[in-house]
Amino acid sequence: MAQDVKTPALTTSWGAPVDDNQNSITAGPFGPILLQDTHLIDKLAHFDRERIPERVVHAKGAGAHGYFEVTHDVTKYTKAKFLNKVGKRTPVFVRFSTVGGEKGSSDCARDPRGFAIKHYTEEGIYDMVGNNTPIFFIRDPSKFPDFIHTQKRNPQTNCGDANAFWDFASQVPESIHQFSFLFSDRGTPFSYRFMNGYSSHTFKWVNASGEVHFIKLHYKPVDGIKNMTRHEASTSEADHATADLFNHIQSGKAAVWDAFVQIMPAANASKYKYNIFDVTKVWPHADYPLIPYGKLVLNRNPVNYFAEVEQSAFSPSHMVPGIEASADRMLQGRLFSYPDTHRHRLGANYLQIPINCPYACKVTNQQRDGPMTVNGNQSNEVIYEPNTVKGSAKQQPESKIVPFYIDDFAARYPQLHPNSDFEQPGNFYRSVLSERDRNNLVGNIVAHLQNAKKEIQARMIEIFTKVDKDYGKRVADGLMKAKPAKL
Repeated sequence: MAQDVKTPALTTSWGAPVDDNQNSITAGPFGPILLQDTHLIDKLAHFDRERIPERVVHAKGAGAHGYFEVTHDVTKYTKAKFLNKVGKRTPVFVRFSTVGGEKGSSDCARDPRGFAIKHYTEEGIYDMVGNNTPIFFIRDPSKFPDFIHTQKRNPQTNCGDANAFWDFASQVPESIHQFSFLFSDRGTPFSYRFMNGYSSHTFKWVNASGEVHFIKLHYKPVDGIKNMTRHEASTSEADHATADLFNHIQSGKAAVWDAFVQIMPAANASKYKYNIFDVTKVWPHADYPLIPYGKLVLNRNPVNYFAEVEQSAFSPSHMVPGIEASADRMLQGRLFSYPDTHRHRLGANYLQIPINCPYACKVTNQQRDGPMTVNGNQSNEVIYEPNTVKGSAKQQPESKIVPFYIDDFAARYPQLHPNSDFEQPGNFYRSVLSERDRNNLVGNIVAHLQNAKKEIQARMIEIFTKVDKDYGKRVADGLMKAKPAKL
């Protein structure tokens, strides 16, 4: 008789047992993450340093310069100065990217696409760091390093691993919404010019009176959405999207997106049918319609790829007065993780690099020295605060964030969801996708899932069936006919 094998404890990097590796410590079920969650901080900080010097995620990318122009008045919702006047233009730099692949990977891989906009405003840098999908795979940052590891190469074979990919998905049902997007033809955009962009996360807009509205941002290409089938993607050039964006702008044309915002009064948030801070969910447009407010125009190519695209660094923590973070757990994790990985990859003074520099305003703080200090080190200005030195920089109370109330016990809470994780992907399958889209979705899934173990396939069929019975049946039928093949 086989002996029982004792299950080893999952521990922190300093050997302490981990009680819950799926949920961060938050102030109540809907509250923000606490900095005292040392396991989360250690996990993210180590993850941020796993690759040198390539980005851990979003390694392959392309970028361009342009401007953001306000087209509709939104001053009753936000006091952000770059949005305070119709017709006002703010210089921007935008970087598009694939997410999971290495720097030399294909632009045509089945992968979400990064959509990051750096606004050089008079109040400092505002980075809108989103994707080409309105949702994400997970809703707690504790799961992020694990999820990304499933997209990377197997540590023994150094090849892609369908078992890891689908084993994770089958254990984390919240991911099925994004996986359904990813394996539709939306997972292989024709190029960066023909895809949507989204903030994905919920943010706050705050007006001059301190009134709060929760918002989500959407960017829609004026030339429409264009995707590739699996066959078209597999036979396209590896640098197709990079070359397409560069050549389009080089020919004297511009790439243009209309910008929209969904706006929810703060009082509605706790009463809404979904947790509005869950990034695996969308806000249906029927409830909160898209409101136009601007346009994004890219009309100038970088002169040097490394200086401008490779060294560009975006973070959702780079906000300006009038735009604030919400209790979205994934956003809260990114507020720490993004600048942390930039400091690792580019150095403590990464914001002095020209492409990242907030040149439209003056930086005056008490941070000095460090490697690659290239801005004059703020000359002889005072290096401490508070101080009594005449003419020195002083804090600006009018830029304070709006207070928000927290009243609950801090613990590792699973997020509460009165509605199933399967409702929205079911609506996506039935109502958003055409019959051709559904056929391609199932074909794309089968082509990848057929390389996973049978027990993993069975778990995924169960999840697909919960989303929609037809969805599950088609995948099951496709797998019965399929034979494992090279990914």
